[in-house]
Order: sequence, then structure tokens, then C-alpha cells
Amino acid sequence: MGWERPLDAVQDRRPAGQIPTRRILRGLAVMCLSRLGSLNALEQSRPSRFWTRWLEGPLPSADTCGRVCALTQEADVRALHHHLYSRLKRGKVLADLVPGLSLAVLDGHESHATYRRHCPGCLARTIHTEKGDRIQYYHRYVAVQLVCQGCCLTLDAEPIRPGEDEVATALRLLDRVVRDYPRAFDVIGGDAKYADPRFFHWALDHRKHAMAVLKDERRDLLADAQSLFADQPATAVREGTVRRECWDMEGFTTWPQVRTPVRVVRSRETRSIRRQLDGRWEDVLSEWTWVTTLPARLASTGAAVRMGHARWHIENEGFNELANRWHADHVYKHDPQAMLVLWLLVMACLTVFLAFYQRNLKPAARQAASMLQIARRIASELYSQMPAAVCRAPP
Repeated sequence: MGWERPLDAVQDRRPAGQIPTRRILRGLAVMCLSRLGSLNALEQSRPSRFWTRWLEGPLPSADTCGRVCALTQEADVRALHHHLYSRLKRGKVLADLVPGLSLAVLDGHESHATYRRHCPGCLARTIHTEKGDRIQYYHRYVAVQLVCQGCCLTLDAEPIRPGEDEVATALRLLDRVVRDYPRAFDVIGGDAKYADPRFFHWALDHRKHAMAVLKDERRDLLADAQSLFADQPATAVREGTVRRECWDMEGFTTWPQVRTPVRVVRSRETRSIRRQLDGRWEDVLSEWTWVTTLPARLASTGAAVRMGHARWHIENEGFNELANRWHADHVYKHDPQAMLVLWLLVMACLTVFLAFYQRNLKPAARQAASMLQIARRIASELYSQMPAAVCRAPP
């Protein structure tokens, strides 16, 4: 994907750094791709002969890598994301989830929480315990992800600042995303927190369509929709083991805080699952309701339901993958700038890895080895070039 050049272009704010930023960022990229999980684990691989070829010099220490991350320009790392997006877009990888409508989703993620250490970027909350109230410090981010057919691409992330709610952070993130990716998406979706007039007005002002989960917080609109749906016949749709009964209606004005009539879509779904304990099939019923500015002439009921459910991709293919397999939640250095830079870098490395696995490997190779196995092979290449004296067990 030609991602080495924008990676090497990342700079930091050191007035006269003796170690090139290029060498540090390349080392951190290998740490992410190898899923080492910490700067100390990266430092322990310094004897590997791989570093002489990849870095054209020795690997910097863990302290140096963390200190430079705290001074790195996050705009340069975001430029790397834009380069990856451009290459994937030109390669026809980012196909619309619904033909003619590109979808992006927003969500918040808490990376860690602690009672001990805190930094200027930490959020704080009071936890009530049996031994009294305690102040807990944590970091939380809002990310935006493109949901496409067969793949997802996380574009950017923004930390929530002290005293700020998630929607305010999301709007600041969207202002930058729509500037850098003006044609990346047509519809922007989120969970129930985004059933907020600020979010819907932002979409209207930027000629985008908003979609959010509708729950009890909007009682008048939800009650109005439910009363009208009671007199309307449902549309039955079946997808595999899921049976849906859908209701769809436009022109609701029961949400006066939003300056335009909205559309409400409801889906009552019966999903057949097989219990592992006794092997019996069981029907599980769930119900979803969305509010959107997307008109029915652009998206049918089935398309609206599909886009409403697509917001789960940012949890499954986004945060869960980054946190559980790529160690994105690890606090490499407790500094707000370093944490943001490393979050963005892990996101970029995940994009590179998925592009390699899905586009470069032949189908036979993907059938023979899972993504986890390929990731382990990448790490094995690093350790296989360690000197024998280092790898020998102590007597």
C-alpha cells in the first residue's frame, strides 16, 4: 500500500532530536503489527538482526519511544490514515454497504480506568464503594468508522476532554473528518446517545443524513410512532435464521428540537439460535427502533434496518479487535498525547494488516491460516532473527 513514506513523514516537536523520528515510528509500527503489547516487550527484541535492516540503526529504548510519542504530531499520523483510505478507495475496496449510500458510524470507547495515576487529559468520576467514595480516572475516545461491504475502515479518533460529553467530542471529530474526507460518507449513524438535536443539526448543516437508535429518552416521538405503527401492517422480511417484521413511516414532527420532520423505522426480529448445552433450537425476540433524516426514496425499509444494525461493526471489528488482539487499550505511556498517537498508530496498523490479509493473500492461503495465525507468523519473523546466545535458556 506504499504506507512507509507517510509513516516516515511523521514528525515530533523535539528541537534537536538525536534519534530520527522515522526510526522510532518504524519500531512502534513493528510493535503494533507483531502485537507485542508493550514498549518493554519491544525493547527486549533489540538484539534481533531485523532492526538493522528495517531501521538502518539500533532500536531506541522504551523510554525514548514513549517520550517521543508524547511529542509526536498527531496530524501526521492522521495523514497516514488518509493515505490508506485513498489507496483503498482507488482499489475499489470500499464498496457501499447499501448501493448509492456510504455509511459511517460513531461510538465511544473507554480505554482504561485507574484509581492511582492520572494526567491532564484524564476524565474523573466518583465510584461509590463499601469503604467510601473513590475518584477513578479514565480515558475515553470517540471513533468514526466506514462500514463497507466485506470490510470496515476506522478513519479517525478523538479523545473526550474533561467536562465534555460524547456528542460534543463527536461533533469536533466530525468537523475534522468532513474536512479531510468530504465525500467519504452520506449517512452517519450512532447509538441512542446520538439521538441528540446537536448531532442531527450537524448532519443537516453538512448535507448528510443522520441515524440513531431511538429509546425511551425521546418518549413523545417514540410513543407517537408506536401508536401509528399499531394500525399499520408490518412488512415481513427473512434473512437466514432471522425473521423481521418492519414498520416504517416518515414525516414525524413530534421532536420539535430538530428543525425537520424525521423518519422512524421499527424492526421486531426473531432469531433462531441453537443452544450449546442441549442442542435445541430456540427463538429469541428483539426489537429495534431508529430515527433518521434519511428519506424512504433513497433507502428502503430493509436498507434502513441494515444500516441501523451496521453500527455494531465499530464494536466488533473496531474496538473489540483493537483492544483484545492489538493491545490498543494498553497504556504505553500515561500522557494524553502519547496515548492518542499510539491509538491512531494501532488503528493504521490494523488497516494495513487487514488489507494485506484480505487483498494480498490468495484464498487458499486465507483458508489455511487465520488472521491470528498470520499475526503470529509476523511476530515469529522478528524473534527468529534473535542471536542464539540471547535465546538460550539460562543454566
